[in-house]
Amino acid sequence: MIRKRSLDKKQRLILNNFFKYLRGKRYSMNTINTYIYLVADFVEFNTEKSISQLNNKDVELFIENAMSTRQFSISTQRQFISALKLFIVFFPDSQITNLQLTRPKKSKKLPEVLSTREVLRLIQVTQNLKHRVIISTLYSSGLRVGELINLRLTDIHIGRMQIHIKQAKGRKDRYVVLANSCLELFQSYFLTYKPKHYFVEGPKGKPYSASSIRKFLKRSCLLANINRAITPHKLRHSYATHLLEQGVSLRHIQDLLGHSKPETTMIYTHLARKDLLQVKSPLDQAIEDLIQNGNEEQNFPIMGE
Repeated sequence: MIRKRSLDKKQRLILNNFFKYLRGKRYSMNTINTYIYLVADFVEFNTEKSISQLNNKDVELFIENAMSTRQFSISTQRQFISALKLFIVFFPDSQITNLQLTRPKKSKKLPEVLSTREVLRLIQVTQNLKHRVIISTLYSSGLRVGELINLRLTDIHIGRMQIHIKQAKGRKDRYVVLANSCLELFQSYFLTYKPKHYFVEGPKGKPYSASSIRKFLKRSCLLANINRAITPHKLRHSYATHLLEQGVSLRHIQDLLGHSKPETTMIYTHLARKDLLQVKSPLDQAIEDLIQNGNEEQNFPIMGE
């Protein structure tokens, strides 16, 4: 249920015009909705003031109080700053001037990935055919969940074993690989469900919802005894990491994922285990040296008494 905001007519009009401004700048609807939501939060937090009266101190108080109290993530705070910078350009009549807004640094957390065995187990325990197709496609082609639910039947090229991703993040098109192992699954799915426009359809032929995918993925994880919170995007992380472990170059992975910057793809070098598995622990090396030097009978402390 959408919360009703305490905004007056003038505030609503300005925000509506800001929405049109962002749409004219050709931002994605996801970005527009996020920016409008965050700026509306800021305006509502200062609802006793008109937007033209808002100043630098109001921004600081909102970040220090409202965002911290509601435990907004660093990512959300970065988005708010990006939104506000655009809003200042759109609405120069406010008192927010020469504002030195810096985005907080992103956390250096590494994305969590599944092992290949866990992925296979996840697919195997998913009995619903449509759900199995969705999980298989998200992983095998490295799709974002938004790309999958907007995928049309005409975007799937069986003859070339490719899927055409159109106007994805950053308004970019790209081609991804269609897995051979998915062909039989796709055929069974098409014969059973007979989708008309979208690859996976919800009620009345509309696109399937991302929330539904997250729900059944959670159920499948429980059945597969995967006791971690796995999201559709973590399947994409797993896809990229497993490609890197197979020896696929970062440049190719960047193209397949649709990343604008190679730095974004570089994070998977910290996740791939192929090279790390070849590193020998210094403890193992020390014990091996002792054995080679004729101390096989030595009672190593690590082995107990």
